[in-house]
Amino acid sequence: MNDQQQNPRTQSLSEAGVSIWLDDLSRQAMTSGDLAELIATRNVVGVTTNPSIFQSAIAGVSVYDEDIARLAGEGKDVEAVVEAVTTDDVRSACDLLQELYESTDGYDGRVSIEVDPRLAHETEATIEQAERLHGIVGRENVMIKIPATEAGLPAITATLAKGISVNVTLIFSVARYLEVIEAYLTGLEQAAENGHDLSRIHSVASFFVSRVDTEIDKRLEDLGGEAAVMRGSAGVANAQAAFGEYLEAFGSERFTALKAKGANVQRPLWASTGVKNPEYPDTLYVDSLVADPCVNTMPGTTLDAVADHSEPGAPLSAESAESAEQVLERIADAGVDLADVFALLEREGVDKFEKSWEELLSTVSATIDDTRG
Repeated sequence: MNDQQQNPRTQSLSEAGVSIWLDDLSRQAMTSGDLAELIATRNVVGVTTNPSIFQSAIAGVSVYDEDIARLAGEGKDVEAVVEAVTTDDVRSACDLLQELYESTDGYDGRVSIEVDPRLAHETEATIEQAERLHGIVGRENVMIKIPATEAGLPAITATLAKGISVNVTLIFSVARYLEVIEAYLTGLEQAAENGHDLSRIHSVASFFVSRVDTEIDKRLEDLGGEAAVMRGSAGVANAQAAFGEYLEAFGSERFTALKAKGANVQRPLWASTGVKNPEYPDTLYVDSLVADPCVNTMPGTTLDAVADHSEPGAPLSAESAESAEQVLERIADAGVDLADVFALLEREGVDKFEKSWEELLSTVSATIDDTRG
């Protein structure tokens, strides 16, 4: 990789400690060279997927038809076909990012794939599928995405204890984030007891941003008056407050003991960074969340905007976290039930991915029917 080729704005983020991961994956992006181009010119050092991304990638295009027909001809049902084509894409992306993975000693060059979202409230089934997906992809640089639901937390610990790297997804509240950190540290402790090399285990905690603003903005607007003036502040403040907890947890004696055994920090990852309100700057959730270390997983439109006109703010710190907590307190004092917001967003997040997964199954099923005439 030639750093001189990189976009100066994405390069500055990289130098500030931000790992840019693309929140998108499709076979077309890989075969056309588009993904390789982003790696070479925009500091993209990882890729994340989710059920919605796979649904968008496969629907309405023919590039998958031949594989779908072949797999169906082998007698695979629609679930098995979907598993095969999605893990094939993730494996190909892992291969594309293998050089980055090796050059960063496993820090980046990562590709994430999510367990079936219908298992979000089933601990044992999630553990089993996480291990299965890890084995099917068969690449060290894959990360298995597990949602931070109540049932997901023990699954996260158990999966890490098996030596498998995990991307914890669908985190909306600082309170739940603290539970995710606990699940991670416990998983590392168990992995060490199981004889795994802790230096090979990596994890990120995906903290969703824009969806927080979308929901809280509606409630602030309903309250009106001075409350409405606070619109657009909750998502960033929530993430900044989470980073304060990151600093405390990974500066603790407990983690120091694990670090002595080779453990890596669990980096915060800013997810849902596409700005949904056109009134806000389209790089808001990138420029306001510069931290060392962190991951920012960006959809293509956000990455384009960042490459064109990003103006990163000051790096996050314990001081910015304290200020952010005060913002959240003011929002709560204005009458917004934050606990209710975060519970709603988690339910909606799971439901959205379940719906996308069902749509993906329907799309592939229709393709199978078409190939059979």
